[in-house]
Amino acid sequence: MSKKGQSADLGTLPIGTLLRQQAIPASIGILIMSVYGIVDTIFVGRWIGSLAIGAITVVLPITFFIASIGMSIGIGGASIISRALGAGDKERALQAFGNQISLTLFIALSVVTAGYFYQDEILQTFGGKGEILPYARTYFSIVLLGVPFLAWAMMSNNVIRALGQPKMAMYTLIVPAILNLFLDPILIVWFDMGMAGAAWATTLGYIGSAVYTFWFFIRGESEMQILWKNLALRADIVKEIFSIGGVTLARQGTISVLAIVLNNTLFSYGGEMSVSVYGIINRIMFFANFPVLGIVQGFIPIAGFNFGAKKNNRVKEVIFKSIGWGTGISFLIFIAIFLGAQQLSSIFTNDQILIDQTSPALMAVFLATPLLVIQMIGSAYYQAIGKALPALFLSLLKQGIFLIPLILILPKYFGLYGVWYAFPIADVCTAIINFFFLRKAYHEMDNVAPVFADKEVQSGFTDEHVLDADVDFEK
Repeated sequence: MSKKGQSADLGTLPIGTLLRQQAIPASIGILIMSVYGIVDTIFVGRWIGSLAIGAITVVLPITFFIASIGMSIGIGGASIISRALGAGDKERALQAFGNQISLTLFIALSVVTAGYFYQDEILQTFGGKGEILPYARTYFSIVLLGVPFLAWAMMSNNVIRALGQPKMAMYTLIVPAILNLFLDPILIVWFDMGMAGAAWATTLGYIGSAVYTFWFFIRGESEMQILWKNLALRADIVKEIFSIGGVTLARQGTISVLAIVLNNTLFSYGGEMSVSVYGIINRIMFFANFPVLGIVQGFIPIAGFNFGAKKNNRVKEVIFKSIGWGTGISFLIFIAIFLGAQQLSSIFTNDQILIDQTSPALMAVFLATPLLVIQMIGSAYYQAIGKALPALFLSLLKQGIFLIPLILILPKYFGLYGVWYAFPIADVCTAIINFFFLRKAYHEMDNVAPVFADKEVQSGFTDEHVLDADVDFEK
């Protein structure tokens, strides 16, 4: 089958096969990105110092919030594209893609321009205080140049995955990671550029990823092409992109608020060193959870396409299998963290004080890891089928509704450890609520009258159902 027809496989191949095809490349891409993040932190921590880790911890939530504009537009448009292709409406898919391009470039450039005028105010708000600030200022001013390119790459990555080409989407993540891994030792160690070297390595990686995705769309083998007529914004498409993608933007915005609260609380209770502790934990968290993140990334286009094609039983099956696979993997991650916390912490730095503070904090943060996939699949499901309100609510549960208040309250009674134990408490509460939302959605699909039988479904179900478009969550 040609690459232009691969999206149709999302509605016909067995769910287990599809989930592997989608999740494994996504996981590999995330793995390589997380390895890059770890190696980057190792170079920064060992060749620049512990305060430099704190500086990156301050800057990353800012740059990723700006880049998440592209990600949110990508997810919102990809949801439209998946459902449109599932329904056989390619023209609408092309219009959505053109609108994604215009929105990403205009908004990302506007926000970055504003960021340059208020650098110090932004950095200090996000916890760039004391001796961390000079390092953060150097890193931020350079990385900001690459953020529009990152926004384009993140938008494109979601579109490529919606087209049923997970390997190409994986390369979008691999390209910047490999470039960064190659440039870090050259710029930080060989040329002795310090924080500026780390920042330029990251920025050039973003640019490389953007160039790769642009080439993907103009070479003529994709179902989506860049057409001038589709760049003109359409109110109905823009509204739908933001109603769905706004979930991601709101979530990243909440994560940015969390970073403000977290970094400032850590600075208040433990000084610059505690901010660096979280920097290490955050890198390990991204690395350790890469298989689960890959499953969630693989889940979204499968659920979206089959929802658009009105194949309810396939939607149900991908929910069930994604949760089952993700939970098993998360449990193994949980065991590994508890057995190797000290060794993991020592990889990033030779500062024994930092290592001693990181190990127990790491174990505390990972206490509820086996519940991770349930809280992710809940919001991902509603995002995939275009239900913005429940997706928004579920995506904001952990960071916005539970974690931020817990970080503000618990340290008053338990000191610095109150910050670390806020994470597993928030995970448990979020997983419980997501479970009940998914359970309700699952039963609603059972109660919809069957419309036709799909002989190609491999799940063991006998009937396909039309999914009720008016889910009670939006009422």
